[in-house]
Amino acid sequence: MTSLPKPSAEARSAAAAPEATGGGSPVVLGAALLGFFLISLDALIVTVALPDIGRSLGGGMSGLQWVVDGYTLMFAALMLSAGALSDRIGAKRAYGGGLVLFALASAACGLAPGLGVLVAARLVQGAAAAVMMPASLALVRQGFPDQARRARAIAIWTVGGAVAVAAGPVLGGALTASVGWRWIFYVNLPAGLLALALLARVPASARLPARLDAAGQVTAVLAMGALTYGVIEGGDQGFARPLVVVSLLSAAAAAVAFLAVQARSAHPMLPLPLFRSRVVAVSLAVGFMLNAAYYGGVFIFSLYLQQERGQSALHAGLMFIPMTALVAVVNLASAKLAGRFGPRVPMVAGQLVGTAGLMALLTVDPHTGVWTVAALMVPVGLGGALTVPALTAMLLDTVPADRAGTAGAVLNTGRQVGGAIAVAVFGALLAGADTFLTGMRWSMLIAAAGLLLTAGATLTLPRAGHQNAAA
Repeated sequence: MTSLPKPSAEARSAAAAPEATGGGSPVVLGAALLGFFLISLDALIVTVALPDIGRSLGGGMSGLQWVVDGYTLMFAALMLSAGALSDRIGAKRAYGGGLVLFALASAACGLAPGLGVLVAARLVQGAAAAVMMPASLALVRQGFPDQARRARAIAIWTVGGAVAVAAGPVLGGALTASVGWRWIFYVNLPAGLLALALLARVPASARLPARLDAAGQVTAVLAMGALTYGVIEGGDQGFARPLVVVSLLSAAAAAVAFLAVQARSAHPMLPLPLFRSRVVAVSLAVGFMLNAAYYGGVFIFSLYLQQERGQSALHAGLMFIPMTALVAVVNLASAKLAGRFGPRVPMVAGQLVGTAGLMALLTVDPHTGVWTVAALMVPVGLGGALTVPALTAMLLDTVPADRAGTAGAVLNTGRQVGGAIAVAVFGALLAGADTFLTGMRWSMLIAAAGLLLTAGATLTLPRAGHQNAAA
């Protein structure tokens, strides 16, 4: 499942910038799409390889959680300010720098001699992905000045992300089983080099004035990092441990400081008046829970299929094909349903479908056939695919035009945070439960309850979604 990406700050700025000559070239789209494919792929390709990574490098559940969350955490924490950085140095330069850093970090992941080095390299990967994500969309806007051609280019760009998310578990399993888990990172290198070769043929991007909210960025990273650490290590070592308590208190203090900075800043990375709109607040909650259910589910069942059911990495990856195969098709169906009935209908329907799937997964036991497990996961993926396009449309129709990019970035950030927190919480439940199945069922129950609550909140929104957020 993937979201339809939202125009970010630098994409809006690019609209006012002089258009590059030679617009509409497939070279521009190819360069942008390859990078977006890579950063979407690396969010999930690692999940199926976790048991092999654990056997190779050592470390328990908390270490494996950090392999996933190190990437997602930095991706989410830096995304809000990455657009401003792209404005300041130019989208092409930002994208190229992000690509180089992403490739180097991928090589470091593949060469990692121990789990600590792997986690550190994943943090760098996530930071690079945060820079690449908004810059890639800005390149598409720069390269396709004609509105109709640009719409088609963005549609292709988004499909690239959807394909990457669908392919992640399968490709990860195939590479791990055939040539080893290190190749799930090495595979980024030729694709990154090709993207850089295409980027070299893209015209230079304008450098535009933009303010960086340094204080907001630092406090955001501290809050999210400390919270993730506290939940992961609490599940592994116990929540009464002094370091865990200090970490959770630090997260709360950093969150308060972040909100204070945003309230007082003349140019905040997260304008708080946006949240005066019920649509924005509910959309963020829905996006958070969708990714929590999806990413958390992939994390848990990747471990379950291999550790509890004895499946190989390849077979475990294949188990995710039914869940991911129809995502792009359902994305398109969601847009059509929203156009006919309004966005609330596919949003509520999608969340209820996802809830039903999570509840069905509570029935899984050691006697459940593995392909039955694969079938039971399908509604979780389809529910998200049905919800996200309509959710995105409602959000962008609600906020003022000059806040659309910021609202989109907030939604993307909230979704990434949802995935990171779910991996942390579900991993803690697995580590603290008497059996794997007990921890798995508690995780699915929490995700189902969360989606049911956000479905109810969605019903309180205006039918057409036309409720303007505060300016």
